[in-house]
Amino acid sequence: MSELTINPGVEIKNSRLEIYHFRLRLAIASGFVMFMFFLLFMRLFYLQVIQQEHYETLAEANRISVVPIVPNRGIIVDRNGVLLANNYSAYTLEITPHKVEDVDALIDELATVVEITPKDRRRFKKLVEESKSFESLPIRSRLSDEEIARFAANSYRFPGVVINARLFRQYPQGEVFSHVVGQIGRINQTELDQLEDDGLDANYRGTDYIGKVGLEQSYETQLHGTTGVEEVEVDSGGRAVRTLSRSAPVSGNNLVLKLDAKLQEVVYEAFGDYRGALVAIDPRNGGVLAFVSKPGFDPNLFVDGIDPQNWKELNESIDRPMVNRALAGTYPPGSTFKPYMALAGLYYGKRRPEQTINDTGGFNFGGHYFHDDKPGGHGIVDMYRSLVVSCDTYYYMLANDLGIDNISTFMRQFGFGSPTGIDLTGESAGVLPSQEWKMKRFGQKWYAGETISVGIGQGYNAYTPLQLAQAVATLANDGVMFRPHIVDYIEDIVTRNRTVIEPKPLRKIDIKPEYLQVVKNAMIGVNKEGTGAQAFAGAGYVSAGKTGTAQVVALKQGEKYVESRVAERRRDHALFVAYAPADAPTIAVAVLVENAGFGAAAAAPIARKVFDYYLLGKQPTPLKTDEEHSDGTAD
Repeated sequence: MSELTINPGVEIKNSRLEIYHFRLRLAIASGFVMFMFFLLFMRLFYLQVIQQEHYETLAEANRISVVPIVPNRGIIVDRNGVLLANNYSAYTLEITPHKVEDVDALIDELATVVEITPKDRRRFKKLVEESKSFESLPIRSRLSDEEIARFAANSYRFPGVVINARLFRQYPQGEVFSHVVGQIGRINQTELDQLEDDGLDANYRGTDYIGKVGLEQSYETQLHGTTGVEEVEVDSGGRAVRTLSRSAPVSGNNLVLKLDAKLQEVVYEAFGDYRGALVAIDPRNGGVLAFVSKPGFDPNLFVDGIDPQNWKELNESIDRPMVNRALAGTYPPGSTFKPYMALAGLYYGKRRPEQTINDTGGFNFGGHYFHDDKPGGHGIVDMYRSLVVSCDTYYYMLANDLGIDNISTFMRQFGFGSPTGIDLTGESAGVLPSQEWKMKRFGQKWYAGETISVGIGQGYNAYTPLQLAQAVATLANDGVMFRPHIVDYIEDIVTRNRTVIEPKPLRKIDIKPEYLQVVKNAMIGVNKEGTGAQAFAGAGYVSAGKTGTAQVVALKQGEKYVESRVAERRRDHALFVAYAPADAPTIAVAVLVENAGFGAAAAAPIARKVFDYYLLGKQPTPLKTDEEHSDGTAD
């Protein structure tokens, strides 16, 4: 029997062990696969059964696109139906910046199809800086039919560029109503945050514009309207297939104003090349008949988004066209303050109407000599004559006798130093000086010598033309003060119902009627025989007024003001307050003409033109005026 030889280089396989390991691996793999199938099944069960309602909603949302429908903005008209703000539709070419790699290159290419000016480029660049990148921004507005057709034929070349139909605001009267009607502009982030805080953001979806100033801002809620919603079924490419439902937008309400467009135009033209402001009020109810600040600006520049060049010109102009002088400009009232000083003297028993002073040319107080407006003085002056000839010395003495706190307390009743509450935002309160005011403002006590100049409307006195108009309207209305309001009523665009802005009497000043009559008679005398007589010569009605001149630069002791030697923008302001007809007033005005010198020469003639148009329906011929009155006074 031969021996079995074992080769040490040959491995002996254990088949049974290999089969066991194979089966073990197969079992583990099968178990893993089964486990993964179990997890997949559980996930499928979770999505299809437990989360079925949620994902059905998401799928429906992918199928349905909710599109906001922007409402028409309400229109604004004057008392006679003249359009001051309306809407028109036009097509705009718009770019969504985040969908475009090189915006500048795209615009260059677009310019070969549609005209794009440097002004369009500057405006678009400004919009990009102010807006979010995912917003669609206009590069061109008001496209012609030919331009629309050319772009449509080439639209495939411009991803991220679309043509949209938009509503645009239009201001037919231009700068004449710029400060009162205001304008709209693109909504910025601050305004978006405020809308969200107020719970109004949902109503502004799809809206790019909001009221910025003037009535457009004050009555934004009424003018905007209610945004509609359209549910549209879309395919996988996002293209609309059909409209499923539609909730129509509700247009904003219309504003009908107390303002007279023709009167406003008469006022604006009456200022000529001068800067200034005029407010005309119906003293019987506070309705504002004219509200002018000149120069103004063209609000249409802001509709598409103002370009940087125009904005720079407006913002940096030495004439400050963006400042609403009637509402926010504050000025010393000059001698237009004197009627109220006379009333204060009567009210506190410091003067009687027949009581006289001897004006020799000024008033000495504490070693400081306060000069009268007329060299040598006016001689013997009672209260009537003090207003008719505008005697400064009379009111220097009266101010000293009254004291600053009595003056302040009395003047506050006529609205000086407080906002009137007019239906416009941005109103200045002005400055009505007192001991308390100076301590709060400067941390200093009040000196008696400071009271003297306050008596003639100088010193710390600073009020808006609107406040002056409210004060003279209150005087004309025998002490009954109304809140000034520009809007007459709000018209519901759907029902045509009118919400009337009811006249709101603020107070009845507690002063004796005979005191009021003394001052009113003297103001009639101003326009008959005094500082306003030349401007109102030959008028077909009786009016009452008071001229005023307000210093811009204080004079040194003993220095005489000579207008020809003073730079134009450092010259005195001209002021005038008046009402008419004197026996039953229907209009009261305050006029401010910046750096124009004497109130009688520059401001009173403007008031005359206003009264002539409003009361007689005519525009008077230009009036000849001198820089000085016949009696040598300078108001």
